[in-house]
Amino acid sequence: MNIIVLSRNPHLYSTQRLVEAARQRKHTCEVIDPLKCDIIIEKKNPAILYKGRVLENVDAIIPRIGSSVTFYGTAVVRQFEMMKVFSVVESQALVRSRDKLRSLQVLSRAGLGMPKTVFSNYTKDASEVIASVGGAPLVIKLLEGTQGLGVVLAETNNAAESVIEAFHGLQARVIIQEFIKEAKGADIRAFIVDGNIVGAMKRQGKEGEFRSNLHRGGSAEIIQLTDDEENAALKAAKALGLGVCGVDMLQSSRGPLILEVNSSPGLEGIEAATKKDIAKSIIRYIERNV
Repeated sequence: MNIIVLSRNPHLYSTQRLVEAARQRKHTCEVIDPLKCDIIIEKKNPAILYKGRVLENVDAIIPRIGSSVTFYGTAVVRQFEMMKVFSVVESQALVRSRDKLRSLQVLSRAGLGMPKTVFSNYTKDASEVIASVGGAPLVIKLLEGTQGLGVVLAETNNAAESVIEAFHGLQARVIIQEFIKEAKGADIRAFIVDGNIVGAMKRQGKEGEFRSNLHRGGSAEIIQLTDDEENAALKAAKALGLGVCGVDMLQSSRGPLILEVNSSPGLEGIEAATKKDIAKSIIRYIERNV
């Protein structure tokens, strides 16, 4: 088959692994920068121009769209879909998962556990918002943040008020979440491909750090999920309509709590922790569908 990986950087571990896995299974595979694609829209003949050539005979795409280029990246994915090309992650699901607030609303409607969360429109009354998640310590997250950036743990109500007011002063939208103490700075990521969990790891923040992101210096180890954790992860992926994703959860005294669902999860951490060939699982998912 002819597979395209939509990625801005061909040297990233995840991109290289996907190309490698595709070629090992005798497919042709090319990395294309979605921002260098021109979209041609006309009646019954949608097309994509890349560096002056029309992309033809594409069987499947693997979107690796960074959050900063979501708008144009998803437009390119949508155009491929109009050309009847199979996408590992559908454009609509990509857009939905990138909107943190909308994702939480969808997950909550699906009956999934999550930390109590409050979103308000630049409220002047920060103390009320703080009280509604049970007071400090609490977590304040930028709606646009990724890889643990824009996430603040406020230890006291005063600190929380200052941070909320500072973000609001910058016209930055934030969500306020209860802090789950018993998680002890660790979270779980379940990696899902085509409705199956192909790997799971526990990520632990470095000493004194409550964010467990590997980009922030956290460490990861393989973990055996409980039935509740497996069910929550699969249900979350299904609710958001994602064929491939990473579901991040906290272990709490009231069961697994979903933090977020990542539609472009990195492969390096999970492959290193689980020693599994996750890239191959993604290519096999394409083979079953095309």
